[in-house]
Amino acid sequence: MAMPSTSCLAAFLGVGLLSLSGCAAGPDFVRPDAPAVSAFDRPEIPSKHTSKEFAAPRFDEGVGPAANWWHSFGSGGIDSVVAAGLAGNPGLQAAQASLSQSRENLRAGAGIFFPQVGAAFNQSRGNLPSAAGGSSRQGSVFNLSTLSASVSYALDIFGGQRRAIEGLGAQVDQQQAETIGTYMMLSGNIVNTCIAIAAYREEIDEIEQLIAIQQQQLSIAETQHRSGIATFGAVLALQGQLTALEASLPPVRQQLSQSEHLLAALVGKTPAEWQAPDLRLSGISLPERLPLSLPSELVRQRPDILAAEARLHASNAAIGVATAAMFPSFTLNGTYERSGNSLSALPDGGNGFWGIGAGITQPLFNGGTLNAKRRAAIDARDQSQALYRQVVLGAFAQVADIVRALGHDAELADAQSRAVRDTKLSLDLVQANYRSGLVGYVQVILADIQYRQARIGLLQARARQLQDAAALYVALGGGWQQDAEAKKKAGLPVSHP
Repeated sequence: MAMPSTSCLAAFLGVGLLSLSGCAAGPDFVRPDAPAVSAFDRPEIPSKHTSKEFAAPRFDEGVGPAANWWHSFGSGGIDSVVAAGLAGNPGLQAAQASLSQSRENLRAGAGIFFPQVGAAFNQSRGNLPSAAGGSSRQGSVFNLSTLSASVSYALDIFGGQRRAIEGLGAQVDQQQAETIGTYMMLSGNIVNTCIAIAAYREEIDEIEQLIAIQQQQLSIAETQHRSGIATFGAVLALQGQLTALEASLPPVRQQLSQSEHLLAALVGKTPAEWQAPDLRLSGISLPERLPLSLPSELVRQRPDILAAEARLHASNAAIGVATAAMFPSFTLNGTYERSGNSLSALPDGGNGFWGIGAGITQPLFNGGTLNAKRRAAIDARDQSQALYRQVVLGAFAQVADIVRALGHDAELADAQSRAVRDTKLSLDLVQANYRSGLVGYVQVILADIQYRQARIGLLQARARQLQDAAALYVALGGGWQQDAEAKKKAGLPVSHP
């Protein structure tokens, strides 16, 4: 027989392409609306007056974070560590690999829209049995070579395959959002850890100076005790204070070590092969103005909300897949085969055959399985919808918490600043009186201890203020829409000016 005619193959493919114009089963996905609110929190009660240096931060309302937001802290050390982390962090690399995997799964699934073509070759050797009726003639031995080709096409009349591909596309969107989220969280964690390291180092310096001052005070008390001026109880009290102060130093050093080890892991290095730069709070600036996106914009720019939206999209598409499974499925198929007693005989047109056909499969009875699967898909969609709303509510609460915290941070930093100022004035006054012979050196040491303690409180308040500012950038989405590097890592198009 001859090969199938061109018109037959054209008709075969033409009928297949008609399936692409059919409607898809199940509901179309509708992107959730943003919450109908204009602010993240109720109006805050005005705080008491603070100094200009530690005034509550000013917000640029309606403005999202800029790309590379960590530059706003004015620290070259932070900038270098963030760059190292974005280049070498294994978690970010794993997210990128997962994104690539989801894209390949989408490409694999899209293959269903093309004809499935296959070829096979078989070579066998056998013999025919003896003739029936008791003949003594021996069966003949023969060789058989078979070359065959087949083509099939599943008609997506009810759109089940299209919904499946839609679901795979939503999974790609989810992984893109999660990759961006990993990028943003990594940058936030690095900045937060750098600030902690800077604060711990300066706190250790202050504690060490306090210990030195306490040792001086104890030495004076011991001398006074030997001279009969001070009691032994006073010496023991100072010894206890010094011991307590010395005991407070190892935990801070341990926190510093843990932060340095964490920072090494964030940049993809072991603690033995990487050392944090010389970070100090004095080299980190609080941004004068902070961004504050509109609530309606947050749901379109925060990665975890976008990931939850993509999960909702995928579960919505799964309803269409389950619905289409309840309807008939149609398949077109064609075959062509040649056979002969040797390879050289295969080109002979007289020993081939071909066929074109169509098939239909309709579920008739399955004990309610398909209906139950469709209801389960609807329940899964409802669950994803509720989880999406939960993510949105959590995001809004987080932004509101940080905005409110920044105001309280300013109050705390201002109070600690005033404590530093007052204790410094007291120290200056005591030192002047000491030089005039009006007070002893012990009073100078006590005033110096109070001053150093106030400075430690201010360091801690300043670090909290900086960390909350960094948290706000991350909570608002991290400015990835303007960040070319973030888009590149997520495989999104990068616009160039």
